[in-house]
Amino acid sequence: MKLLLHCCCAPCTVQCAVSFIEEGTRPDLYWYNPNIHPYTEYKARRDALVQYAAYTELECRTDDEYGLRRFIGETGHAESGGAGGGKYPARCAVCYRMRLERTAARAAEWGYESFGTTLLISPYQNHGLVRATAEEYAKKYSVPFLYRDFRPRFREGRSGARNMGLYMQKYCGCIYSEEERYLGGRPAPYSEAAPRPALSQAEKA
Repeated sequence: MKLLLHCCCAPCTVQCAVSFIEEGTRPDLYWYNPNIHPYTEYKARRDALVQYAAYTELECRTDDEYGLRRFIGETGHAESGGAGGGKYPARCAVCYRMRLERTAARAAEWGYESFGTTLLISPYQNHGLVRATAEEYAKKYSVPFLYRDFRPRFREGRSGARNMGLYMQKYCGCIYSEEERYLGGRPAPYSEAAPRPALSQAEKA
């Protein structure tokens, strides 16, 4: 199966890619994350994914758009709302839509049979909303969304990324989450069927 895998970062990609390879599918990695700020952080995460792709000999395609102004323009109005039952800021829903619509559109344009996203490995994301958003764009662009719950592999993926010497980020990505990192107020991890794995002090670093 020809699969385009949207990658939010290298650490989250490690076990998602391994999982698909174990199923017999070598995904093509796709970078499109205009939500990541500032530029130094954006570049570090993008370069880490390119490094991982070279290490694993997986193809990596990029839409290299540093989208600070666009992101703020599209999410600023959402800051007073909530997504996922109020557990996350409404900006998260806007962020998912920006990235997953572009992924679905590219998958259709480039002739892929399906697309997926590494956002589904993180216990800190609104898993149900990510899935629903991806499925919405799968219908819009007539390309199947390949859903997997990767959350049980989260810690293993982080460990693997460290062993490869990949850059390990310390906040979700957007300028708002960077502010929350320093000033507090980070939302609690979203929880559905799968419990959030406990992180060691080293993993939190």
